[in-house]
Amino acid sequence: MVNKIYIFDTTLRDGTQGENISLSVRDKLQIIEKLDETGIDYIEAGFPVSNPKDEELFEILKNKKLSYSKIVAFGRTKYKNVSVENDENIKMLINSKADAVCIFGKSSTFHVEKVIETTLDNNIEMIFESIQYLKRNVKEVLFDGEHFFDGYKLNKDYAIKTLKAAEEAGADFVVLCDTNGGTLPMEVIDILENVMKEIKIPVGVHYHNDSGCAVANSIISVNHGAVMVQGTINGYGERTGNADLCQIIPNLEIKLNKQCLKKGNLIHLTSLSRFVAEVANQIPATHQPFVGSSAFAHKAGMHVSGVSKLASAFEQIPPESVGNKRRILISELSGKKSIIIKAQEFGIDLKNEPEKVIEILKRVQAMEHEGYQFEAADASFELLVRDITGFKKEYFSLESFRVLNEKRENGEMLSEATVKILINKERIIETGEGVGPVNALDVALRKALTRFYPNLKKIKLTDFKVRVLNEKKGTGAVVRVLIETTDGKNSWGTIGVSENIIEASWQALQDSIVYGLNQLH
Repeated sequence: MVNKIYIFDTTLRDGTQGENISLSVRDKLQIIEKLDETGIDYIEAGFPVSNPKDEELFEILKNKKLSYSKIVAFGRTKYKNVSVENDENIKMLINSKADAVCIFGKSSTFHVEKVIETTLDNNIEMIFESIQYLKRNVKEVLFDGEHFFDGYKLNKDYAIKTLKAAEEAGADFVVLCDTNGGTLPMEVIDILENVMKEIKIPVGVHYHNDSGCAVANSIISVNHGAVMVQGTINGYGERTGNADLCQIIPNLEIKLNKQCLKKGNLIHLTSLSRFVAEVANQIPATHQPFVGSSAFAHKAGMHVSGVSKLASAFEQIPPESVGNKRRILISELSGKKSIIIKAQEFGIDLKNEPEKVIEILKRVQAMEHEGYQFEAADASFELLVRDITGFKKEYFSLESFRVLNEKRENGEMLSEATVKILINKERIIETGEGVGPVNALDVALRKALTRFYPNLKKIKLTDFKVRVLNEKKGTGAVVRVLIETTDGKNSWGTIGVSENIIEASWQALQDSIVYGLNQLH
């Protein structure tokens, strides 16, 4: 029998407390729509009393109907010296008209006495009165026992007493919070077992990742009776982050046979992860379990050979089950099987071309020895294979290029590039200006090519990275340039290596253009 586990997403509240993460109202609305489409049960939209941005968001959400998810407003228990009816925070939570309200209260005697500076009895009253009052005005109320695990270790009887106060006041869930993120899995087991004996209403958990245990603790908690897991997409959050829902959900659904998302929606998990990263202006973590671009990437020749025979030989789950895909990486560690499988991805069959496979493998090994690295430059590898197998189309050939840099009296730097190329035996000369030499080369090359290949306008460079490979050689060191390019639908990486940074950049730039033209024609 499949058991339902409620997923409570706090990316828009707890996640935005992470360093370098800030979301506009529009950003939050976009993420809410995506979470709703994916089938997340609860979306904590924000803290309406804390800032004008969240106030505006909740005003918009009053007129927005979601298809699946419940919108949650977050707040605290009433203030210690104010009646619940006059507490502005409580009023704002009710006025938010959210589907549910989640309030936090102190479950640690240390925090009660030293942080909010009140008595233990008054704290219990604050919890009870706040929830009781909210339940008269809001359909669903959740209580987050802040610092619960630390509080339990300090005074377990009082920590449990705070949960019982919430339960008696009518809370629909009590949530055990590891606010400082210091609890270890073996502690979780003991504490959960004791809590489940005392509390009769549904129990949820909320872990931070300061000890690197947030995901493990969440899964263990479910195995010991918790029916709600709070966390964030990609583990965003304060300090080291929150429990990563993109790791928790597939573990629970696939390995523990729990229902977390709307049925059949697990295949959208990777796209959700990358969408939230994009909106939050964060670089996706390539090595993130399940949804990272490296999660199902195979490099060693023996591994690739094994996967080609039986995917489960080197994969914990099928990548498609979470919307990800298998990647075969090419390097000096690759075997012949890796080359054959990778070539199949772009329509070249090398099964009966052993000489070509060996030639490609030797070329890759030699180039990686020089400093090339094709793991992030699939497009350059494809062009190499097409060149050796005779499938590469020459859109233009280079006669020469020249780059000049000028520093002006006002301090402005300007680069000018001239390229001379041949297209169908016609000699084209164009000049371009840019903020730097690579930008100027890009402008000049595009001017030369656009008359012949107007679709080139769709191709844009999105990233440019330079790495010095042997720093001890100083300014004479070999550099590796990686360029990422997109046509609006697909992205690809290309590489260049040289002791001359302009030459390395030209190699990567030329490959990016040639590959893009190959995709568009």
